[in-house]
Amino acid sequence: MKFKFQDEKRGKRLVDAIQKNVPDRQLKIVHVCGTHEVTITNNGLRSLLPEQLDIREGPGCPVCVTPTRDLDGAIQLARKNAIIAAFGDMMNVPGTEYSLNDLKSEGADIRLVYSVSEAVEIAQKVSKEVVFLGVGFETTAPMTAAVLVGNPPRNFSILPSNKLIPPAMESLMELPKNNVDGFIAPGHVSTIIGCKPYEPIVDRYQIPIVVGGFEPLDILYSLALIVQQISKDAPKVENGYPRAVNYEGNQRSKDLIEEVFQVSNSIWRGIGELPDSGLTLGPEYHEYNAYTRFDVDPEPGKDVIPNCLCPQVLTARATPDECSLFGTKCTPTSPYGPCMVGEEAMCNIWFRYGGRPQL
Repeated sequence: MKFKFQDEKRGKRLVDAIQKNVPDRQLKIVHVCGTHEVTITNNGLRSLLPEQLDIREGPGCPVCVTPTRDLDGAIQLARKNAIIAAFGDMMNVPGTEYSLNDLKSEGADIRLVYSVSEAVEIAQKVSKEVVFLGVGFETTAPMTAAVLVGNPPRNFSILPSNKLIPPAMESLMELPKNNVDGFIAPGHVSTIIGCKPYEPIVDRYQIPIVVGGFEPLDILYSLALIVQQISKDAPKVENGYPRAVNYEGNQRSKDLIEEVFQVSNSIWRGIGELPDSGLTLGPEYHEYNAYTRFDVDPEPGKDVIPNCLCPQVLTARATPDECSLFGTKCTPTSPYGPCMVGEEAMCNIWFRYGGRPQL
């Protein structure tokens, strides 16, 4: 057994611990983070693990779960002569009829930005309306909140599409025959929210949840903790990433989110509407909501694309190579479904690195 990453001895000890404690039955462990999938796939971690462990990615890619309605809303605003500012991974995500790049090629003013602050800077330099497509999870919400608290220009607004990870994790447990045995919780989200929000899931479903970091040893450590909990029949929330995450999370960031946003029902592409799983702007910041400012109300859109297994991939019920379109009609340069768009999308990751590479 040869490891591609540093600290081979510790890696071998962790793999040995997993093999020692894994029960004699199939286990499905789900992580909810595209960066975790990159680490697992690029480093060939699946090939090191016992056959009983089936590691799947859940809805951990914000680009993949952004519904067509929000993309169609941005497209409607662009056609009303607004400047649309969006993260790069959003540019090729298919809406009902167009992607943002499609519209850009027709002359619409679509700007690729790396932060919400960059979108504000654009608004400060132009007289046109600038709308930021605010996608992401709890990690990006504080940055958007900080910008709005800071009194941005009057020609700046947000198309809110932030989502919350714990409700999505819980939704996987409610799917028939999904049989999730444990979760690796995302480290970056957990730096904001802490460990506490995962406790109701453990209490309700009696499965382990371990917050995981992003290095190969972090992933193996998280899996070792999960398997140990399962072997002892003692599920709990456990922090496998203490150098970055604490129990309560980042209070300042949580206060910013609470001040600016309010929790709402939200549509997750490939999953459907989940109660209390999204963030919209609260009453005091209503004026910055592009939906209401410009009276934009797109139809729900078609989030399920024919013959595309993205809904199953996003809900840990399929792997990318089970889709007949994978690597043929659907590639990173010509994505058919949202799971092939962006560096955190599982199909994109498997296309680049292979799903189960051998070391």
